[in-house]
Amino acid sequence: MERIRNFKIILLVLLLGSTACEDVIEVDLPNTETRLIVDALIRVDIDEPYLPIEVKLTRSSNFFEENTPTSAESVLIAYEEVEDNIVVSQGQSSLAETTPGSGIYVPDPNFSSDQRIPISALDRNYVYTLYIRHEGRLYLAQTKYVPVVPINSVIQGDGNLFGDDVTEVIVNFTDDPDADNFYLFDFDFDEYLVTEDTFYQGQEFEFSFFYDQKFDPQTVLEISILGVDNTFYNYMDQIIVQSGDSQGPFQTPVSTVRGNVFDITDLDNIEVLDNVDQPTVFPLGYFAIVQEQKASLVIE
Repeated sequence: MERIRNFKIILLVLLLGSTACEDVIEVDLPNTETRLIVDALIRVDIDEPYLPIEVKLTRSSNFFEENTPTSAESVLIAYEEVEDNIVVSQGQSSLAETTPGSGIYVPDPNFSSDQRIPISALDRNYVYTLYIRHEGRLYLAQTKYVPVVPINSVIQGDGNLFGDDVTEVIVNFTDDPDADNFYLFDFDFDEYLVTEDTFYQGQEFEFSFFYDQKFDPQTVLEISILGVDNTFYNYMDQIIVQSGDSQGPFQTPVSTVRGNVFDITDLDNIEVLDNVDQPTVFPLGYFAIVQEQKASLVIE
């Protein structure tokens, strides 16, 4: 009888333990305010006849949820060149949604005139302004085109850094000596790196980048160098640090990183875009028009 009693006690403990394991634990996550996210990084191939204009609009979400596409009432890119406070040249591109609800906007193919922006526009000192009207609010962002030098070479290295499960690539390029340059490298797989020419201005520069994984032989890596200005450099530097290299520049970061898109709905002076009277009213994302130069590497 003693054995039977002990067995019943053990069985009861096991049943109670298994029941406890099935309890659902609810975690209250903070409800973040929904914001418009603007993905308007225009990567230019100067060998193409037109700028590859594409603006993606999404709405930010809570933790563990994907950002959702959102449609705007209107999206427009205007550009003008000013000399001595006089507009000497100007143009604009009206954008239309590719399919309803996609949130992706390109030059309107059904407009009465060609809304594509020709590559020749980059020869002028244009300021490009993106206007978005979304849910009754007006957003604005401004940028200038930034060129970039080509990549001299990309080769596979054999360094292992802190472990064996890594892949080293060695990138070589030559900095333009006539300007203070900032660069954004896109190593594919949402892997980014920023660098500035403070210590190698006008010189050939070589560095290693380590992927935190091994690739199968014959895997092709697409690596890009993009010219960026100081503001975009700082923006991407914050994104990379806060995301831990685990997401792209237009996903919601761990903490909010302000881009160059501003809500100007209630502003009476658009010369002062960062409205200190409304510090919580702003979208996320960035608008930039930059030259991109590519190089491919086949893993051995």
